[in-house]
Amino acid sequence: MTDAIQLLVGSRKGAWIYRSDARRQTWRVQGPLFLGQIVNHFVIDPRDGRTMLMAASTGHLGPTILRSTDGGETWAEAKTPPAFPKSDDPRARAVDHSFWLEPGHASEPGVWWAGASPPGLFRSTDGGVTWESVAGFNDHPRYWDWCPPEAGTPDGSLLNQVVIDPRDPAHMYIATSSGGVFESTDQAATWAPLNENVEANFLPDPYPEFGQDAHYIALAPTNPDRLWQQNHCGVYRLDRPGTRWERIGKAMPAEVGDIGFTVVPHARCADTAWVWPMDGTEVWPRTSPGGRPAAYRTRDAGATWERQDKGLPAEQGWFTVKRQAFCADRADPMGLYLGTTGGELWMSGDEGESWRQIAAHLPEIYSVVAAPLA
Repeated sequence: MTDAIQLLVGSRKGAWIYRSDARRQTWRVQGPLFLGQIVNHFVIDPRDGRTMLMAASTGHLGPTILRSTDGGETWAEAKTPPAFPKSDDPRARAVDHSFWLEPGHASEPGVWWAGASPPGLFRSTDGGVTWESVAGFNDHPRYWDWCPPEAGTPDGSLLNQVVIDPRDPAHMYIATSSGGVFESTDQAATWAPLNENVEANFLPDPYPEFGQDAHYIALAPTNPDRLWQQNHCGVYRLDRPGTRWERIGKAMPAEVGDIGFTVVPHARCADTAWVWPMDGTEVWPRTSPGGRPAAYRTRDAGATWERQDKGLPAEQGWFTVKRQAFCADRADPMGLYLGTTGGELWMSGDEGESWRQIAAHLPEIYSVVAAPLA
């Protein structure tokens, strides 16, 4: 059984919506939306299937959140976008851009979370119209230890992900580019690092309490006690209530390595997940190793990995796939989707067994989100 899917694509110069037929064979496109504006993340609310939010940076508005409540037909700017409280502190922060948008727990309609650069956590309770700073993280006594100004990505330090336990709205995880993974059990009032055994080979202590660069984390949908992580220093898995991550990426082929930006869990099998490797050698070109792009799938929780490249370029395919640009739907079989910095949109309708291009010539793609088409 397959389903019609919509893909929300954010890019360096606007956004697009691709909508499929029931077999995911043909696609019609809406867009560009906000042509010329940076769209870091473009998300639909699964609780109503119509509300859409964009984390955008516009020339005249600066960093903001754009909202649609009619499936992308009309848009309005948030009345109060994410912003740090005003302060006389010489280290006072200002939001450069919002990077990640996360719909709240299913039991909390209207609640959204946002991660920003410099690292900041923000919350909305009115569907993204107004946002407030989350003091439990942003004003934590150890914030400057966890988020030093000099740390982070070439585009700035990030709070790059918010993940909510589907069983409990008070149980949350965040990923950061400067401190690694953190956990809260009281709905963001307090936080603690969750980085045991995760390498940070760029620091004097390669296994610190915090300081890692967590590229992406994901819960297994059928077992939220299983966490997958793609880190700057490898692919990891954590099974709760344990606290020690296991580097499952060591089982990847040595010539490929286990560096990348994202990890996608299977919708129905907690032992299955996909990664998209990037070349992390020498100067970190962040392209497909050897110019031969491929997904790698594990079906045994990371003990072994298999290469999936049918339909992708056999050579001279220097793909870069950013952390928000590889995703899946929940159809059966699952569809996998990715966007490249070269403006190509690719899909697999058979869980990675074969791939085909569904769009090209877009601007640099920052994010791809798949959702059912009502």
